Amino acid sequence: MPPLTHSGADNPLDPIPPEMVADALSALTPFVTDLFVPRYRPCEVGRWRLQVAPILLSAGYWSPALMTTDMAALLRREADGEYRCWMSMTPMEIESQEIGVRAATGHTVVMGMGMGWAAVNAALRPEVTRVTVVELDPDVIEVNQRVGLLDQLPADALAKISIFNADALEYRTDEPAETLMTDIWLPINGDERMEQSRIMACNTGARRVYVWGQELVIARRARALGLELTDETVARIVAEFDLPLIGTEFPGYPALIARAADKWLKDV
Repeated sequence: MPPLTHSGADNPLDPIPPEMVADALSALTPFVTDLFVPRYRPCEVGRWRLQVAPILLSAGYWSPALMTTDMAALLRREADGEYRCWMSMTPMEIESQEIGVRAATGHTVVMGMGMGWAAVNAALRPEVTRVTVVELDPDVIEVNQRVGLLDQLPADALAKISIFNADALEYRTDEPAETLMTDIWLPINGDERMEQSRIMACNTGARRVYVWGQELVIARRARALGLELTDETVARIVAEFDLPLIGTEFPGYPALIARAADKWLKDV
């Protein structure tokens, strides 16, 4: 059996301690999603490295720890020479984007390409007519080209996708966006994304917006106000952000926010 790895560190492909393996294997079930997970292969472009782990143990965004196989991660070499994970196909990454993906309609704009997962899954939706991807770093675009990301799509989905090397905070679309998904930050936990997403929404004319990590921003604000997470308090907090956020219409959304916050909101 190849060595197991676990997520949670800057590099989710770090080996898991051997003494944890037996207990973990006996308790975990495989991660399953009906969304498309592309095939990735290792490659390196500039500061970016794409690695693949044979077996991974990973906590979900709101689900318990699950096992994945052939899990890919995109790492960036930082100034100190160490590699830091910027995106991966872990349950946390997929679950933290899937509400936006599942709700995407019409002209969908994806700010931040990463490993292209949100863009290709949006393109596969019949309700989506066009997908505009905006990525600042040309090497990230090159990584996705080298792994053949778009080659894995049927022709009708591929035809929807256009990729632009541009700054997400400055890019303006030629057609208003029905759906905007913003994901240009690391880590997942941070408040600046709401202000920056308002800029992106204004520049794209977005009617609906899903912000990566928005559940943690909502939860942090609720804690600051001393409020329980309910449909009413979530709606009140979302109104403060002045963004037409996707999510509040989903049944049980406050409970999902609470579960994500219990796992990932570590600063309050």
